Amino acid sequence: MTNKSFYFPETTLLITHFNRSYSLERLLNSFRELNCTFHRIVVSDDGSVGKHRERLPALQAEYQFELLLAAVNSGLGHNINKGQDAVQTEYTLYVQEDFEPTPLFPVKLGEALAFMRADPTLDMVRFYAFLDYPIKVPFGQGFSELKFNWRHPSHIKFYAYSDHPHLRRSDFLTKFGRYLEGESGDRTEFDTALRFLRGGGRALFYNEYSSLFYHRNSPHEPSTMGRSSWKESNHWAVELSRALYLRYRWLKNSLQLLLLRSEN
Repeated sequence: MTNKSFYFPETTLLITHFNRSYSLERLLNSFRELNCTFHRIVVSDDGSVGKHRERLPALQAEYQFELLLAAVNSGLGHNINKGQDAVQTEYTLYVQEDFEPTPLFPVKLGEALAFMRADPTLDMVRFYAFLDYPIKVPFGQGFSELKFNWRHPSHIKFYAYSDHPHLRRSDFLTKFGRYLEGESGDRTEFDTALRFLRGGGRALFYNEYSSLFYHRNSPHEPSTMGRSSWKESNHWAVELSRALYLRYRWLKNSLQLLLLRSEN
């Protein structure tokens, strides 16, 4: 445990959870060990069942968070909407339960908050990604601002917004709309990403994006998000199919964003 304390009174930690109570406990304990505290912690549960549902009251008593339950599983979009509605502070730190902050994170969170206080046009600061964002402009303290360019060939450019751990203003839903409900997590995330671009959202991104959070998927509590195995194959035919798919994806996403912008 670090001897230094970090308190963020303007920020609520929002955690979404579903059937991974041991991961949730690890995340909460990680913040405790870092002496990293917030105005409040909100845990939005998406209808967990069995032992995971039964463990939540004990975890709530131990870590003193506000617990929002759901009668049935309604998907990631509903769960984030429910959790964000309960936030009362100016800023929200959003983290899904299968992440764990590193010792460097509280320092960088403080820097991110300073950026957002100084510039009210900044909407979010991202702390983690599986892949680097293709178009960035250096901003300071190891952060860059994400930029969108229609001509850039990568479809990753559409994901200036991501569900991975990030800090955002708590009026995010008012500015960009509520999360899509009743759809898969991937579709919900991409819908939000498109609306973020349509609304002129501004995001910062930590350049060393794998150094602030660990993504933990234990054999006992694997990810609840499925991925197609063909995307990870190295066979030449699969690689060709992947390349063609990514070109199709780039064109499709461009049309989706154009159509969304035309609705305004």
